[in-house]
Amino acid sequence: MAETMTSAAAPAAPRPGRLKEFWYYFRENRGAVIGFWVFLAFIVLAVFAPVIAPHDPTQQFRDALLKPPFWQEGGSLAYPLGTDALGRDMLSRLIHGARYSFYVGIVVVAIGASGGIVIGLLSGFAPRWLDTIIMRVMDIILAFPSLLLALVLVAILGPSLTNAMIAIAIVLQPHYVRLTRASVMSERTKDYVTAARVTGASTARLMFSTVLPNCLSPIIVQAALSFSTAILDAAALGFLGMGAQPPTPEWGTMLAESREFILRAWWVVTWPGLAILVTVLAINLMGDGLRDALDPKLKRS
Repeated sequence: MAETMTSAAAPAAPRPGRLKEFWYYFRENRGAVIGFWVFLAFIVLAVFAPVIAPHDPTQQFRDALLKPPFWQEGGSLAYPLGTDALGRDMLSRLIHGARYSFYVGIVVVAIGASGGIVIGLLSGFAPRWLDTIIMRVMDIILAFPSLLLALVLVAILGPSLTNAMIAIAIVLQPHYVRLTRASVMSERTKDYVTAARVTGASTARLMFSTVLPNCLSPIIVQAALSFSTAILDAAALGFLGMGAQPPTPEWGTMLAESREFILRAWWVVTWPGLAILVTVLAINLMGDGLRDALDPKLKRS
């Protein structure tokens, strides 16, 4: 009897913290964990590129034009991954290219997500006629192929990395608008929103303080996937000559500069292509893990 009373009086085990719970579900996806560590390495390269890179990315070594990687005949450890047609070190340009790709991803996600979230919240709380207008505009933007629309916008604004980022952010914005609106429409009928409205909360407070925090999980997942899309689209625009301009060591621009040497020097196109592939794949894998960890419907008991 005493043992029963003691066990009944014992406090319940504390619930694990949210961060610990998130990591528990995130690490269930091994691909996501690998993608996470690759993404961390990508961030380190981007932040410490001037320290890690062995050479200046624009420095030309005229006595080492199209030098192969060090393990091939004629290669040198001074240029571990070889040099391009102007004698620039490929490894240094790849490392500095990570900085430009990271910058593109951050700026595009910041602009696209902030604008899309605000418009999505307005659409979710707006009168039906305004909501219909906003969503039809988003549908029109989504009807165009994303890369084609980005090309048109860059052609209007002028070819540069800044204009490419603006164009990509505009193209990605409708995804955030639709996602945020759908989450708002699901949340605004719940009891906690009704209670906040009854207590006299303003519409702005309902939007940004009450409803938005409960809509962040799918938006975070979308942001991770948009990060990889931004890197891929920026590389595509750079390859077409509408993004970063030479001699900027951006991966897409490096591919464009090396097209004519693909048969003579395989490394000048292989390394930038692999950098884009590995980075985008890692971020997409990490995005899948974020979805599994943040979506309650996908969590295992």
